[in-house]
Amino acid sequence: MQILHFDLKPHNILLDENFTTKVSDFGLARLYPLDNSIVSLTAARGTIGYMAPELFYKNIGGVSYKADVYSFGMLMLEMAGRRKNLNATIDHSSEFSQIYFPTWVSDQLNQGKEIEIGDATEDEMKVIKKMIIVALWCIQMKPTERPSMSKVVEMLEGEIESLQIPPKPFLYPQQMPIDDVEDNLSTTRASRITESTQINLSADAN
Repeated sequence: MQILHFDLKPHNILLDENFTTKVSDFGLARLYPLDNSIVSLTAARGTIGYMAPELFYKNIGGVSYKADVYSFGMLMLEMAGRRKNLNATIDHSSEFSQIYFPTWVSDQLNQGKEIEIGDATEDEMKVIKKMIIVALWCIQMKPTERPSMSKVVEMLEGEIESLQIPPKPFLYPQQMPIDDVEDNLSTTRASRITESTQINLSADAN
């Protein structure tokens, strides 16, 4: 069994006297068998800004441990950027890049621009850039495009030169290229047909 936390965010990451991290608040957590890939939930759970999109939009993929990968990515982006990723106090009619930090920082990377983070030194900026790249992989819209946590650790411990720039992250499925949306819908329909067939076969067998 493994644990799905469903509420990873800065408030729930504590530090002891030796600055060792401790994950807290398991009120929304669920036990998750290692051989299962999808979790059945009756309602979305977590905190806005850190919740994986599949908890809201069922057509992009099932809920799995990748939901915690998404939350970890958002948490890491906030650490690296020293700012909140989503500012809920800004009018949503405002320029989108002003309210969604991941999109802005992704555009900076793709344009080859340096990301200025306060008074960070050159060595610190290398670490920050690595964190941002890995975090952007973690918050991809489709769960299947996010890395596993073991891969996340591998990327963070490796050299930044070996990392590829991830595709631009999206906040809503409506912003995804139309081909991606159609692929997701087709996959969802195929999955439902398969599940229905399996249920019918099981009923016939009984």
